[in-house]
Amino acid sequence: MSFDFGLFFRLTVGGLLSFAVLGLLRPALPPFWHWAWQGVAQHAGLWLIVHAGLTMLFGRPWFAMAIGLAFLMLIVQVSNAKHHSLREAFVFQDFEYFTDAIKHPRLYIPFLGWWKFVLIAIAVAATLLVGLWAETVPADRFAFDGLFGELLAQLVIGFVMLIGGQGGPALVFKPDDDARRFGLLSCLWRYARAERRVLRLPSPWPENTEQKGERPDMVVVQSESFFDPRPLFQGIRQEVLTNFDELRVESILHGPLDVPAWGANTVRSEFAFLSGATEEQLGVHRFNPYRRILDADVVSLAHALRADGYRTICIHPYPASFYNRDRVYPHLGFERFIDIREFAGAKRFGPYVSDQAVADKVRAILAEAGEPMFIFVITMENHGPLHLEKPAAEDIPAFYSEAPPAGCDDLTVYLRHLANSDRMLASLKEMLGAHRRPARLCWYGDHVPIMPGVYASLGDPKGHTEYLVWSNRQKEKAPTEALSLDQLALRLLKV
Repeated sequence: MSFDFGLFFRLTVGGLLSFAVLGLLRPALPPFWHWAWQGVAQHAGLWLIVHAGLTMLFGRPWFAMAIGLAFLMLIVQVSNAKHHSLREAFVFQDFEYFTDAIKHPRLYIPFLGWWKFVLIAIAVAATLLVGLWAETVPADRFAFDGLFGELLAQLVIGFVMLIGGQGGPALVFKPDDDARRFGLLSCLWRYARAERRVLRLPSPWPENTEQKGERPDMVVVQSESFFDPRPLFQGIRQEVLTNFDELRVESILHGPLDVPAWGANTVRSEFAFLSGATEEQLGVHRFNPYRRILDADVVSLAHALRADGYRTICIHPYPASFYNRDRVYPHLGFERFIDIREFAGAKRFGPYVSDQAVADKVRAILAEAGEPMFIFVITMENHGPLHLEKPAAEDIPAFYSEAPPAGCDDLTVYLRHLANSDRMLASLKEMLGAHRRPARLCWYGDHVPIMPGVYASLGDPKGHTEYLVWSNRQKEKAPTEALSLDQLALRLLKV
């Protein structure tokens, strides 16, 4: 096989353009010559492999280059949208959300932007049509001394560079930091390989979880996007969280809560509470602990309480298949998982099942209980995108003592739902206050809401949420205690 200058030129152009596309990432990466050399080698190797694979599929080298660059551009745009909303770059574990976006478009596409999504779809379609029409398939497509042989050589070189680029600085599993050292493509590859490590977590739970023999019923509510926004703007009425404020005074434990998510990725918070695992213990699994959880060795809070005679139930008013919870929650020790199917006809507030409907479901379960209960609730009402809802005229006087600045509609919508969360809290307190058995209520927020425009106007929140633990039996009140979410369940057992 003679040297093909056209092949060399094509690969050089495509490779340089692949580095140039990453220059559109925000926040910007350092120039590739400042990356660890292993990252540069793996980026180049991955590009060669992808280009060769696409050329084998379509038979058109220039068209394959355009498709590869278009897909890379899509990842860059998704990463930029994710960083804008969630303050984190795209990681390998996020590829799963491409299919989720098809199944649940309202949860994902609005953050990319519907117009941007449509333009990307049109650009991809145009690339396919023009590329298939403009470039002919070479006659030697399957010849070992022609295009096929060149592609085999390209694949070999690509794999050599990919494997030879292993090693280098250790990953810290902070996407922005790792991407600055290795580049985006190398990080995607390294996070994929790191995920093959099976998760093994030591049990943090005491052998006997009984609390002086009383074994109280435990209702734990992970309230969607719950945090106290009043420090953001002094014009927010204090009454928005009246019940939370009152219950906090009566609580046996409360304080700020350090959570492992910002704006989304609820499963990170769920798993931190249920497993008691730190981000350092999770490693790469911190990004989506449910992806490989069925292979993991984890003793959850539900396991521990179930072994102690509790019935264990999870309530989440959304399709059970989302995040594979229908398989994950039995694996984590829950006997029963109540999803959207058991909320047929339930009241909605906005697009999702209302918090009050969820409180009513808890009431019905406890009324029929004959043994100690652990009920883990994951609410949905306050789930974004908030900007798809519009404030009503009566919302301003209801939630503000002075009008908010322009561009704060998302905050107004959020306060409308937050007030309902506060009413749910009052309903649960009333219910448990009249409950015949000792009971504890644990309430916490999974993350702050996605409101980038509001934060740009009013300033960023600290990123933590709030929690409290309340008992329907007289208990000694505790001072404010700052916790990380992985510590909360163990403290719940010990107070």
